[in-house]
Amino acid sequence: MYESLELEQSSTVDRAADALRRALFGGDLEPGTPLREVALADSLGIARSTVREALGLLATEGLVHRIPYRGVVVAALEPGDVHDVITARLALEEAGVRAWPHAVAEAKQAVHEAVEAYATAARTGAGPGPLAEAHLAVHRSLVGLTGSNRLLTTAAALNGELRLALAGVDRRRGNAEQQVSQHRDLVRVIESGDSEAAVAALRAHLADAEESMRDAVTADRAAPD
Repeated sequence: MYESLELEQSSTVDRAADALRRALFGGDLEPGTPLREVALADSLGIARSTVREALGLLATEGLVHRIPYRGVVVAALEPGDVHDVITARLALEEAGVRAWPHAVAEAKQAVHEAVEAYATAARTGAGPGPLAEAHLAVHRSLVGLTGSNRLLTTAAALNGELRLALAGVDRRRGNAEQQVSQHRDLVRVIESGDSEAAVAALRAHLADAEESMRDAVTADRAAPD
């Protein structure tokens, strides 16, 4: 009896977290927005303790931050944070790109599978959240070429910080299939075996991503409350 009650509560927490993710990625809750437990509980028709647990899940994903004396707010990057994260990503992904010639077949296959999953998400009209996750999975797969689980863990943490900003970019652009095409082109250059050309293509790709995300973050910060 007690186990079933615990499972039911867990399911409620998961559903609440999913509802909040949809609002975050859909742009209904802008970066920096305070998340009040009582108001959310009333809106979702659930207990305040359930909201608190759901927010805890989102905090572990980097989607919300707990700030002393302010409570929980939607995660917000500063423009300078975007540059810092992209710089770190470049170091990780460049290592993966250079490792391509010596990477195991499974790691190379994972890159192709990630691109195809991204293409499917774009083609089927996945929402901003799933689309951003599929997009970032392509970049994690590049890091996977190194064969280092520690580098993959670091990449996952960095990408967590970018999920909301990237979802905002995807909403503004509305050109997911074009983005997929650009990733296919990048992978073709990587497959060519010309490491320097591949690194140059990766740097150009991430420079464009940084500019788009910095613009999105700046626009979010300038938006009226």
